[in-house]
Amino acid sequence: MKIAVVGSYGAGLTVRVPLAPEAGETVSGGTFDSGPGGKGSNQAVAAARLGADVSLLTAVGDDDFGRAARELWRAEGVDASKVVTGAGATMVGFILVEPSGENRIAIAPGALDELGEAAVETFRDEIAAADILVVSMEIPMDAVVAALRIAREEGTRTLLNPAPAKALPDDAWALIDIITPNQTEAPVLLGLGPDHGRSERELVEALRERLDGGVILTRGSDGALLSDSDSDADADNPADTIVAIPPAVPVRVVDTTGAGDSFTAALAVAIAEGKTLADAAAFAALAGAHTVSIPGVIPALPTRAQLTQTNGPTR
Repeated sequence: MKIAVVGSYGAGLTVRVPLAPEAGETVSGGTFDSGPGGKGSNQAVAAARLGADVSLLTAVGDDDFGRAARELWRAEGVDASKVVTGAGATMVGFILVEPSGENRIAIAPGALDELGEAAVETFRDEIAAADILVVSMEIPMDAVVAALRIAREEGTRTLLNPAPAKALPDDAWALIDIITPNQTEAPVLLGLGPDHGRSERELVEALRERLDGGVILTRGSDGALLSDSDSDADADNPADTIVAIPPAVPVRVVDTTGAGDSFTAALAVAIAEGKTLADAAAFAALAGAHTVSIPGVIPALPTRAQLTQTNGPTR
């Protein structure tokens, strides 16, 4: 199975703190570590560990962080031959993690801001050869839309992980086959304010009205809500088309930082293998649960064998 990924790479600089500081407050007693990150890279590595043949398009700087990225992709078996070396610095993300595993992240995009339509066009052959294209949104919107458009032109299925969430151009919705927002990202995509008052099911219904494809609303420890054409049992009652995907319970929750990327990658792998969207989402939940139980991101991304050993036979 072949997966193409268009997204970000960045170095993650993580401080684990007893409690996240309020504005103007300094908190001591933390521990520091650094490592590779960025949603696109995380998703590419995660998919490769689950057995996919993965090609990645992103942009890095001509610096130590960028060179470390290329070494990571080489070691993980990710094809990074089309990755752009930009004039700016490699993206850096500053991450605060509390003892509960909850995290707060600030990002300096650097070279990622240079990733545009021209770079995505050089990736056309990889998109065309893929069973599914995965796109995330830490990159410029014109690159997001260009990747989705090329996939549609080449007949490749598309999966948009809309993180960090921002409004999509109207013409982008028709290019999306599957979209996977969480509870906070979905209202942003729909142009709703923080006091929108919509239930999670109403958010899923509203997203389904925007695209002729599948919606998976991820809900952390509460699992996910799914709606797609396969679940349209009653076109007169959209609420009946929504399926609850139960959560996979982790052994423990240590760090939630990479859980969304692990979920997205596993979802793409399962779809590329021909699983239904519901079965793919259940498999993705297993991957996410594994990831939150281990500190860091890259060390926490599971292999197929780890998921099988921990959770029994995969679906």
